[in-house]
Amino acid sequence: MFSATEKDSLRQAHSFILALLTALVFLSQGCMSLPVRHPLPENLLDQVRVADLPGIRDWGDVHSENLEQSAAESIKQEMAANRGKLEPEANFLALSGGAGDGAFGAGLLCGWTAAGTRPRFKLVTGISTGALIAPFAFLGPEYDAKLKEAYTTMSDKDVYTVTSVVKLVLKLGKIEAAANTKPLAKLLERLIDENMLRAIAAEHNKGRRLLVGTTQLDAQRRVIWNMGAIAATYHPDALKLFRQVLLASASTPVAFNPVYIKVKAAGQEYDEMHVDGGVKAQVMLYGEAISFFTTSNKLGPLMPQRPRKLYIIRNAQVSPEYESIKPHIWAIGPRAMTSMTKFQGMGDLYRIYVLAQRDGIDYNLAFIPLDFKTKRNSEFDTKYMNEEFELAYNLARSGYKWSKYPPGFEPEKSKPTTAKQVEP
Repeated sequence: MFSATEKDSLRQAHSFILALLTALVFLSQGCMSLPVRHPLPENLLDQVRVADLPGIRDWGDVHSENLEQSAAESIKQEMAANRGKLEPEANFLALSGGAGDGAFGAGLLCGWTAAGTRPRFKLVTGISTGALIAPFAFLGPEYDAKLKEAYTTMSDKDVYTVTSVVKLVLKLGKIEAAANTKPLAKLLERLIDENMLRAIAAEHNKGRRLLVGTTQLDAQRRVIWNMGAIAATYHPDALKLFRQVLLASASTPVAFNPVYIKVKAAGQEYDEMHVDGGVKAQVMLYGEAISFFTTSNKLGPLMPQRPRKLYIIRNAQVSPEYESIKPHIWAIGPRAMTSMTKFQGMGDLYRIYVLAQRDGIDYNLAFIPLDFKTKRNSEFDTKYMNEEFELAYNLARSGYKWSKYPPGFEPEKSKPTTAKQVEP
């Protein structure tokens, strides 16, 4: 998450820092005060409400009456919006994490529009950078220009500011992360406005659903936010909460500061610490709380029998990528974390494939081509993101070859997607 200059500075200081960190860990136990919090107690986890808005969120790992009701209501709303008829098929889109590699998903969606084959999605879900893409994907081609602007002009300075090495060390017990996401919060204020919120509310009321995942870190549980329901409340705080959720879903812990969301339970006000939805999963689909949208036997006769197609955009490469790692903590740590994230994401793709097969849903997967070898200088390297956007745009415009299997599960004659296979 650091620029080349910042990395050099860190490397020069690492010996001093490691020694000092050890001492400060012990010192901070007694003489440093942590940020003041009023965390939601464990016994009130199931009583929580946000901004007095019912039905806008739920835990992702248990049965959710709110989301079950929302799924059933979405069918009725769809019929009302289409003069008593349903769309001939239901299309679902799941957008994964991937930080700066979200440029791949953005380019793919815009190129899909140019190809003239992009469907209107019944359900869109997003995690991390996928959460930032999701509102634009949900609203459709009219918002492609905004989506392109976000992922081709964004740079590191638009996302975070780095905490100085001195402050990082001297205030070990008082800081929450290596970087602060105030710039990203400002960017969201510019990109997500009242007009966009009203447009999302209108689509929600037509029976479409937009869901974003965050991780409530105290509870170690995923929270699923019904973003269309938030928009459709027309509450004075709806826009603020909408932006907060997107920011939280993209806030990688330790690298970026967590987002504190005010909640109420048992007549008291508390705060919840929310971080990147990718802590729990890189792709959000299925899980007990949102199976109502995809599994016909959950809603019984309310769920129409029609073809269902799932499109997953994995904003990452899915094969090992070689890199010679230097033998110090500043290189080993990030490399280990990115490796764990990559293979966690692989597990998500397999899990969703198995469940889609069970439920008769057509599985379609996109990921960054194996032969895209461009190197980046930082996480949100604008030049790198532009190249990735253009690559994905051209692949989709010429007819993207979606994979029908998770990586490594393809039949013998199927080969992993490369840019050369599908370019004109």
